[in-house]
Amino acid sequence: MKNAPQYTARIKQMAKELGFEFCGISQATFLEEEAPRLERWLNQNQHGQMGYMANHFDKRLDPRKLVEGAKSVISLLLNYFPEQEIPSKNNYKISKYAYGEDYHFVFKDKLKTLLQAIRKEVGDVNGRAFVDSAPVMDKVWAAKSGLGWIGKHSNLLNRKMGSFFFIGELILDLELVYDSPVGDYCGTCTRCIDACPTDAIESPHVVNGSKCISYFTIELKESIPQEVKGKFEDWIFGCDICQDVCPWNRFSSPHHTPDFRPHEALKTFTKNDWQEITEDVFKEIFRKSPLKRTKFKGLQRNIQFIAESP
Repeated sequence: MKNAPQYTARIKQMAKELGFEFCGISQATFLEEEAPRLERWLNQNQHGQMGYMANHFDKRLDPRKLVEGAKSVISLLLNYFPEQEIPSKNNYKISKYAYGEDYHFVFKDKLKTLLQAIRKEVGDVNGRAFVDSAPVMDKVWAAKSGLGWIGKHSNLLNRKMGSFFFIGELILDLELVYDSPVGDYCGTCTRCIDACPTDAIESPHVVNGSKCISYFTIELKESIPQEVKGKFEDWIFGCDICQDVCPWNRFSSPHHTPDFRPHEALKTFTKNDWQEITEDVFKEIFRKSPLKRTKFKGLQRNIQFIAESP
């Protein structure tokens, strides 16, 4: 397509203007290398109770089954690294991505704005926006698009900004110029593997989701197994340990998205505040927060589990 270079350059420029840190593009094809890996991971039940990971297997591997006539997958990164971390002294911990508003809405709005801008520029384009809520292997597509490589902790790593970012995609029936993958720069480093208190990173690039603190504190709906008691290091929602120890995150810089700033109350919270939080206060503070996923009862369970730990 003769206009592909022109459209590609314009899309990347518009992405930058909208506040996305990085934009990469890959061809919408079947993920041949990923198919056996995903099948093996599911067969070994490493997704635990995350049943949705086994759904839509074919769609997860082929974007053309999500958008008819798809030709391009545009991957975008949006930074969420905070200017200041929530104080950890006499406090429980929540993942940095959950400090502010739910990224699904913030990110998707940006993606839809970009899609509208593309249609205004190009004309009739069939496409959809995806943010972590549909069967799209976002880290794989971002890596194929040259935005980084998948580290040993299974997160995407970017040489200029580490790993504290969200990934989203536009899948379009528009032919563009495709980027090339970058190399793997983890080398012999095993800090993420060594630091995981529940040994969830069973081997480089293989994370047993059912052993991850994020899984226990968010996805698991029943009681947390006693064998992991004392291993949570005060994490009550998610976990950043494998990212915090990663040398590439020394390049993380504060985000510029006001919606990702923490609720004022969180800046002064203590363990006592968390333990005494009422359902009304929970609903008020976390009205637009990712913490809604665990619900009030789930948060109470997590806090109690850690409070009773040796």
